Amino acid sequence: MLTNKRLILAHFWLAFSVFGLAILLGAWQMLIRSPLHAWISNPEWYYRSLTAHGTVMGYVFPTLVAMGFGYAISETSLNQPLIGRRWAWAGFWLVLIGAVTAMVPVSLGLASVLYTFYPPMIGNPFYYIGVVLVVVGSWIWVALMSINLAAWKRANPDKPVPLAMFANVAGSYLWAWTAVGAALELLLQIIPAAIGLTSTIDAGLSRVFFSWTLHAIVYFWLIPAYIAYYTIVPRAIGGKVYSDAMARIAFILFLVVSMPIGMHHTFADPQVGAGFKFIHSAFTALVAIPTLLTVFTICASVEIAGRLRGGKGPFGWIAALPWDNPIMLAVTFSFIMLGFGGAGGLINMSYQLDATIHNTQWITGHFHLIFGGAIVIMYFAIAYDLWPHLTGRQLTNLRLMRTQLWLWFIGMIVTTFPWHWVGILGMPRRMAYYDYTNAALEPTALSVSISVVGAFILVISAILFFVVLLEGQRAPRENAGPYRFSMAVHPPVTLPAVLNGHALWVTLMVGLTITNYGFPVYELVTRSGMSVPAIYVGGER
Repeated sequence: MLTNKRLILAHFWLAFSVFGLAILLGAWQMLIRSPLHAWISNPEWYYRSLTAHGTVMGYVFPTLVAMGFGYAISETSLNQPLIGRRWAWAGFWLVLIGAVTAMVPVSLGLASVLYTFYPPMIGNPFYYIGVVLVVVGSWIWVALMSINLAAWKRANPDKPVPLAMFANVAGSYLWAWTAVGAALELLLQIIPAAIGLTSTIDAGLSRVFFSWTLHAIVYFWLIPAYIAYYTIVPRAIGGKVYSDAMARIAFILFLVVSMPIGMHHTFADPQVGAGFKFIHSAFTALVAIPTLLTVFTICASVEIAGRLRGGKGPFGWIAALPWDNPIMLAVTFSFIMLGFGGAGGLINMSYQLDATIHNTQWITGHFHLIFGGAIVIMYFAIAYDLWPHLTGRQLTNLRLMRTQLWLWFIGMIVTTFPWHWVGILGMPRRMAYYDYTNAALEPTALSVSISVVGAFILVISAILFFVVLLEGQRAPRENAGPYRFSMAVHPPVTLPAVLNGHALWVTLMVGLTITNYGFPVYELVTRSGMSVPAIYVGGER
């Protein structure tokens, strides 16, 4: 039952529109810093574009996807109209206004501080105000997901919360707490300097606050993709979820262990002691557990689909799978990229090995392979699966959908693998210019040129994605029927409270975060003489 199709479509169309603009910026950035293009002589243009690309891709695009998908999940899995529809529209408009407010100063060159805010650089205050509005708009979604679940529980006491909604609310709680770190940085450190209340900033404290957000936000981006793994893929390919309980445990583990780990991004920073860096490194390793659980459960669910389709023997089920189904392709490509990206993440989380690749193009490759690869390709799958139910029109061009997914997969591999390689060779990231005639950088020229080819393959794939959706908007009307999520092999009749609610896990999430961040933050706040002069971007102040 989807009664707010316009609301959900508005979120998806805005999300994919800003995604389309951001991917063009990304391809341009790669071209102009490659040996295929002459030096543009003004590095500010590069950093302006990089700030816009990162802000849109990091904050606006995935937030809108999570919100739109979350509203669809709430209505269809709970089988009740969305409570707070006007508030949901208010949240959407706040995100839109915030995105425009942030992008205007970036476009004018007044806030080229990258999406990590990069203190002690300070941009125009409207950039930060815009980001805050995006977060506030998303927090309305968090509140509405909690309210709708509470209303359903009152009407359905002792019934198992549908898996999709359980995971959706877990993701919303994760985001609400994740964003607190960046909010503290903005409200206590950056915005006071941006509006002139202070002329100095504690860059070390700011980076610790942002590390609170920096890695856990990846799992907020990841949650919609994981929801699709569990609740869309098995049904779409004719199978069932191997284990409802294991799925819930995976989302619970993401909620608990993905928060207190961000300080591994500050391994090279001197303001945090080695002991807490090691603790965060150890906790980072724990995040592999829900991913491994998911890989096992989804592979088992896919095997069920293959065997239900007549697959025999140890591996005959693989050939029996519906490989012409775009959802089957999407999850396969997503798992491959998740595997490569996760393997690279083991290097990043290592207290010793991180020093080798920290601030090199390796990090850029890892980041894009996980988010741009494994996650975004599942965003495409979510859109393909939901679109007929939102528009009342079928997406019939399966060949074009498969081509689009293949190109995205190939483009992401061709883009990110060379980045890993040149990172190992020592090429720094976030640099607008490389002198490829320099003997130290000359071996990287071919690899960087190959990655540019990958970027333009990604642009072509994005264009095809829009073609598929626009074709669907013009297709004849056809009733797609009620939207359904995957069923488990053994659907739960009753569940223990710990697998049917979030209170215990949210308490653990908050407690572990305070434990892992409390002392470092307290020590930095009470230490004197740590502030440095703010560096204002674009001639500000």
